Amino acid sequence: MHIDHIGIAVENIEEAIKKYESLLNTPCFKREIVESENVETAFFQTGESKVELLAGTTPDSVISKYVAKRGEGMHHVAFEVDDIKGEIQRYILHGYQMLSESPKQGVDQKLIVFLHPKEAHGVLIELCQSVK
Repeated sequence: MHIDHIGIAVENIEEAIKKYESLLNTPCFKREIVESENVETAFFQTGESKVELLAGTTPDSVISKYVAKRGEGMHHVAFEVDDIKGEIQRYILHGYQMLSESPKQGVDQKLIVFLHPKEAHGVLIELCQSVK
């Protein structure tokens, strides 16, 4: 298991891309819209990990609601795993609350699932597995 990316919720993805290109001194290498989640993402490579910007594409998207309630900022930490279904079962066996017990298709050709933030001291944890 290693950190795949850190997700940052933003209000305006165009402005955020410009800011992070300057902050990280690297260009955005990938953008993707996930219609099912009403979210647009932008990725930056930072060594072995990535930074993912997330912006809602509709006012009722989870990210738009998150930004409206909490403001812009860190949204989640994602860990790459080899066996997402096995990790879900391991977490459940240890009594952790998952937001879903089944992985779903996420961005960047990955299956994803989230651990409830209360289980990690207020941090939303994403598990992801490449499906390339």
